[in-house]
Amino acid sequence: MRLTAAAPPLDGHPARWPGYAPEDRKTGIVHLGLGAFARAHIAAYTDGAMAAAGGDWRLLGVSLRGEDVANALNPQDGRYTLIERGERPDARIIGSIAGVIAGEDLGARALAAMTDAGCRIVSITVTEKGYGLLRSGGCDENHPAVAADLLSPASPRGVLGLIARGLALRFAAGLPPFAVLSCDNLPENGSLLRAAVVDFARRAHGPALAERISAEVAFPSTMVDRITPAATARTRADAAELTGYEDAAAIETEPFSQWVIEDRFPAGRPAWEEAGALFVPDVAPYEKMKLRMLNGSHSMLAYAGFLSGRTYVCDVMADAALARLVRRHMTAAAATLPAIAMDLAAYADMLCARFANPAIAHETRQIAMDGTQKLPQRIFSPALDALARGDDVAPFAFATAAWMRYVLGHGDHALNDPREGELVAALANTPTDNAAAVFSALAALPGFLPERLSHGAFAEATILRLDRMLSPGIEKAIVAEAE
Repeated sequence: MRLTAAAPPLDGHPARWPGYAPEDRKTGIVHLGLGAFARAHIAAYTDGAMAAAGGDWRLLGVSLRGEDVANALNPQDGRYTLIERGERPDARIIGSIAGVIAGEDLGARALAAMTDAGCRIVSITVTEKGYGLLRSGGCDENHPAVAADLLSPASPRGVLGLIARGLALRFAAGLPPFAVLSCDNLPENGSLLRAAVVDFARRAHGPALAERISAEVAFPSTMVDRITPAATARTRADAAELTGYEDAAAIETEPFSQWVIEDRFPAGRPAWEEAGALFVPDVAPYEKMKLRMLNGSHSMLAYAGFLSGRTYVCDVMADAALARLVRRHMTAAAATLPAIAMDLAAYADMLCARFANPAIAHETRQIAMDGTQKLPQRIFSPALDALARGDDVAPFAFATAAWMRYVLGHGDHALNDPREGELVAALANTPTDNAAAVFSALAALPGFLPERLSHGAFAEATILRLDRMLSPGIEKAIVAEAE
């Protein structure tokens, strides 16, 4: 049944409906990559902002990975059920999405939306792999979407190509630029995206456009946080029970949500603060807090938990020894952070409570993906700071050893790592029962482990823990570490 804002919730169905009439609000945001996280995060914040403060800020989504999301949302006028799973499920109908663009003519329709005078923000959630960014700054010309758009810059379909072309068309029409807002879990995402768009524009359209984008377009950085598992048959069944409607686009998430944003929106923005967002002059300290305390402990528990047979994060937290190691890791990470206007002990308490939530089926296997991309920021950077402070590096060494043990078991599970071929090759002629040899082989991966961590106290601490994981095994290594 099509969801409509006029339809009241049925008796016994406690769903909350939009506090405004969605059809009376115009579109102000074009969003690239309308997956489950975007619908649980920016769309939910925007829904709350319009309910509290009004404004023409509905999102027009652009689905870059097929037509499933469009086929689910468009027949429902963009409305969908967001289920928050705490002690009991809570359902909310989101009305902030105006529709979804998908299909063969995606590029042309997206550009038309981006060059509409009402578009003031282009936001993105495509995960790190979807951009074609280089950590060193600029765009990756070998990325499939970037390469394709460099060949056909007037008819792009990728993120960088659409943004650059959209801005070029707005400038040509005498329209002010939109702000470009990355909502992906990337440190310094605004700066990285700005460098990539400017680089792409220079390559595809020439220096004049690149210089104008560099000078006139805002790329605010953000820090985002909300666990959003994939929707299942249970998600849809609970949505029907809670709302009284069948909803093909229903999604689920945790009750917690965090969004820290640099307040740089020259053409205006929704009142996201009314929905709980925090606007700050500099996101970097908050990014570092999340990367080291949340993401770092997540990586540690994912490897140790997966190797010891814990399927979900909540299973890890149900084990006393592993839960102690999670708390230890957060405490060690907090000690490496600069002063910030947050109670870090309370933040750690909140993280542990989130991780223990049995209603969120967050798989350790999923978190363990892409280790070579995640560990440098999550584990190695705080380890370097801990060394400089003279602090114990055991928590970071244990996390590193657990990752190395995980890599050793690649024959039993998929690594799902962009450098998988290099990892397998590095271990090809290495005695896998020799912890020191395994450490040396993986530490030699180019551009991975910092030189200061490849020898000395950190190397010794990691080899010791990897040796325990090899024999007598991961379970006993966890117990020994937690004592």
